[in-house]
Amino acid sequence: MAVFTAPSRTRSAVAGLAFVALWGFALSISRYSIPEEMEEGSFVANLATDLGLDVRSLVQRKAKLDVINSKNYLDINKETGELLIREKIDRESICITKTTSCFLKMDVILESPIRIFNIELEIMDINDNAPLFRRKTMHLDISEATPSGERFSLTNAVDADVGANSIKTYYLSESRYFNIDIQTGSDGSKYVDLVLGGRLDREEHAVHNLILTAVDGGVPPRSGTASIIINVLDINDNAPLFSQPVFAVNVSENSAAGTVVMTLNASDLDEGSNAQLTYSYTLYTSEKTQEIFSLDPNTGEIKVKGVIDYEESQSFEMHIQAQDRGSNPLSGHCKVTVFVTDLNDNYPEVTIKSVKSALSEDVAVGTLIAVITVSDRDSGANGEVKLSLHQQETLPFVLSPSSEGYFELLTSKPLDREVIGKYDITFSVTDKGSPPLSENETITLEILDVNDNAPAFAQSFYTIHVVENNLPGALLTSLSAFDPDLNENQYLVYFIMEKEIVNTSMSMLFSINPENGDLYALKTFDFEREREFLFHIEARDSGVPPLSSNVTVHIIILDQNDNTPVIVSPWRAQGSVVEEVIPRSTEKGHLVAKVIAIDADSEQNARVTYQLLQISDSTLFSLDQYNGEIRTTRMFSYRDPRQQRLVIVAKDNGEPALSATVTVKISTVEHVMSFSEFTTELPLEYDVFTDLNLYLVIGLGAVSFLLLITILVIIVLKCQKPKPKALKMPPANRNSVISRNSVISQRSSTIADSTLISSDAYWYSLFLAETRKGKVVVRQPIIPKGAGYFVSSIPRSIGPSETTDSRASTLEYSK
Repeated sequence: MAVFTAPSRTRSAVAGLAFVALWGFALSISRYSIPEEMEEGSFVANLATDLGLDVRSLVQRKAKLDVINSKNYLDINKETGELLIREKIDRESICITKTTSCFLKMDVILESPIRIFNIELEIMDINDNAPLFRRKTMHLDISEATPSGERFSLTNAVDADVGANSIKTYYLSESRYFNIDIQTGSDGSKYVDLVLGGRLDREEHAVHNLILTAVDGGVPPRSGTASIIINVLDINDNAPLFSQPVFAVNVSENSAAGTVVMTLNASDLDEGSNAQLTYSYTLYTSEKTQEIFSLDPNTGEIKVKGVIDYEESQSFEMHIQAQDRGSNPLSGHCKVTVFVTDLNDNYPEVTIKSVKSALSEDVAVGTLIAVITVSDRDSGANGEVKLSLHQQETLPFVLSPSSEGYFELLTSKPLDREVIGKYDITFSVTDKGSPPLSENETITLEILDVNDNAPAFAQSFYTIHVVENNLPGALLTSLSAFDPDLNENQYLVYFIMEKEIVNTSMSMLFSINPENGDLYALKTFDFEREREFLFHIEARDSGVPPLSSNVTVHIIILDQNDNTPVIVSPWRAQGSVVEEVIPRSTEKGHLVAKVIAIDADSEQNARVTYQLLQISDSTLFSLDQYNGEIRTTRMFSYRDPRQQRLVIVAKDNGEPALSATVTVKISTVEHVMSFSEFTTELPLEYDVFTDLNLYLVIGLGAVSFLLLITILVIIVLKCQKPKPKALKMPPANRNSVISRNSVISQRSSTIADSTLISSDAYWYSLFLAETRKGKVVVRQPIIPKGAGYFVSSIPRSIGPSETTDSRASTLEYSK
């Protein structure tokens, strides 16, 4: 702040005139001195005493303090008249110009009358300001080539204080390269220069950090500091340097392109372009190596570029230089040796040196089949291999080592082509690498057949059912055998083993296709003549020597409903009507006649039932459908006609059913005469005696005369009937022996059951059986001479329902 020596005020025009008018009343100037930075309320002076004023008048005269061109830092206590510090005074803010003296001018103004007192207050400086550098940090760039003694100007420090409190000296932090030189200006200011005291080396010390301290002369002294950062500028005085002259690194073979092998990091103590390095191969590096590895010129990174194969090269050598980019470039060199680590990347190999593609199944155990070699291009454990057979436990072969890397494949078990005809033998070779690699090689061995298997039929015994009346040449069945051998050893020929039956060869009855075993019938069979055949068929292969086997064939002829029932009782001539005579006094249930039919077939085809086809009076007679008995259902009346006509049909149980009919004419008379003298008796042992009709006995006794007449009439009628001619039997059928049964149930009559047996549907000896005192009476003429048949009768129990399925008597051929 400037020191005020004369008043200078700016007022309004009126106030200015008044002030001029009153200026003459101003008193002499009063001077005071105080140090700066006094506390508020501090006492400066007693104006009332110093100015000679009454303290009590200060209030009345409205005393006030007017500071000229400055802030009001002081105030007047009107009660005591003291001048007090109103606000701290900073000398440096009041007196901006750096001078030794600093005054604060003010006026004390009183009214009534107006009076002005001039006061000058000198502000004394204290050391309240420390030296201050305009730049807290100073940067200097000095080349490392700068000679010793070179000077560098530094920014000076300033101090707001004056006099002894201003800057007195400078200090520099310790440095073996730098010191300072202090100079004093014409106005007393202190200047400082930085002086280089030694040769700089950027590579040793690139940056120097110094502290410059300015100290004033106050008590106590104050100081201020500034930082000096000296950057040593580089010159290209250092060549690039690798951390070691030789590098060794391992890389796995088959590493992918782009794989980083290593990164070279050469160092250059210089900086900037002098330290920027470029990497390159020297002429000592082979072209093959440069094709496999790439070198980044900026980063020094070595990467895989080509294919690395341990089996081709186990190591690579690279000579590399690093060159800086200085104006006079310098370079450094190193050698990099890359060792290739073997990987298990080569599959082991199996080579078949010699092999047999086919082998007979009867070769001996230990027969040589193949010679095998194994190899692996890898090294160490990766190149050690093991050869084995896939699923060896199921194969009849074994591997036997013969020499280094050579193996023999031998048979270890007998071979059987019928079990396995072809072997796919897989050799598996595995190395000991991690992970292990393996390779397979498969050979095919075909087993050749020998005739070691005989033909075999599916069954050892065949039963074939043939229905009679078959067509000649009909296919009966196919008897195929199986031979597991191959080719000619498998080709079979079938034939019937010769056997004669009743002077007849089997080959005349049957024929077999020699190629496929189809069996044919050569003739038509008749169940009533032939029932079964038993013979052998042999199957023989075409091997050398041939093998064969045979099978038993049982031909069973099945019956067919091919014979019509033949009515043998009551007997009548061909196409004639059977006549029966009964008394009109016959009681209900009387047996009039019994129809007997026989059938040459068997079983169901021979079961005959009877039905009434026509009847004159259905209320008079009944017919038993199972035994053919015709009985009266009531007694005759005088209204009934004397003659009754019945047409009876006998039908078998075959499919379709066959039948025969007979017409019975029944005549009624008053008396019936005996006709036993006209019969021929054949005594047969018969233990069963049928009951005589009680009513017939009484009737015969009562009307014996009438009975004799009736008998005479019947005898006359019988004698007038033509006698049937004996049927001749064909010679071809005389050797056949066939039995048939006919079942007749007994009722109250004395008629016994009889069954005739015949051959080839020709029936001989038609008969009517009646019982008289336990003996069978055959009415019809005697059995033809030379026929050789006889009748046997077996007593039967009397019962209406027991005789359906039983065989009571047989007609046999007597040799």
